[in-house]
Amino acid sequence: MTEPQRTQQFSPVLIYDDALKAIQFLTEAFGFTEHAIHRTPDGAIAHAELAYGGGFIGLADRLGDSVFDLGPCAIYVVVDDPDAHHARAVAAGADVVFPLTDQDYGSRDYAVRDAEGFVWCFGTYAIGSSPGSA
Repeated sequence: MTEPQRTQQFSPVLIYDDALKAIQFLTEAFGFTEHAIHRTPDGAIAHAELAYGGGFIGLADRLGDSVFDLGPCAIYVVVDDPDAHHARAVAAGADVVFPLTDQDYGSRDYAVRDAEGFVWCFGTYAIGSSPGSA
């Protein structure tokens, strides 16, 4: 029996010491365009999205209290059923670093660390799905 085909979206989330400087460089040097920038109350970049061709990357300032701060890069994977996906990951012994959570921006997601220390985030938020800035 084969699994049904579904479209999965994978997006890197890059963590910078100076995300604004990174955005300026990525847009000027490589031709990325700003899609969304969301700031913390003190002005740091909590989450930004840059587009290139048909793809998107996420990036943020290193905030010190985010699951994404666990490394210079995390991978965010859009899944149809985060609850079932989380249960499968836990059953396989995944190291959960951020529990399954309903986010205030509408996503339901969680994060794990793999055996080599990479952070993998799984949830319903599709980077690039809603433009905006703060």
